[in-house]
Amino acid sequence: MPVHLKRIYQDADKQDGVRVLVDRIWPRGMPKENAKLDYWMKEIGPSNELRKWFRHDPEKYNQFKQKYKEELEDGDQQEELEKLKDITKKHNKNVTLLFSAKDESNNQAKVLKEILDRQRL
Repeated sequence: MPVHLKRIYQDADKQDGVRVLVDRIWPRGMPKENAKLDYWMKEIGPSNELRKWFRHDPEKYNQFKQKYKEELEDGDQQEELEKLKDITKKHNKNVTLLFSAKDESNNQAKVLKEILDRQRL
């Protein structure tokens, strides 16, 4: 099924299907009861060091993407990535990766979506 991206601050919708938050830190101002999550995979988020280095600077995105993929392949996040892949395989509906970043084009959810989309080919 398709993998979609959405900011957690947008209203939940039936079309979202399985909702997975992929942020390491809980989104500011979002009450947990309003998030309507199926999963919170905080360990899949970029390491604190990488997150602080990146600071959602679009000019650093390509470097961030490469470093994040390396973390996902070699670091503690590898097991979480496998769990996320399993979630996308086992559900017979859409999967929506939720994130809190204001920049909808340069964030970890977009990197994860690329990885998941590649797995489905």
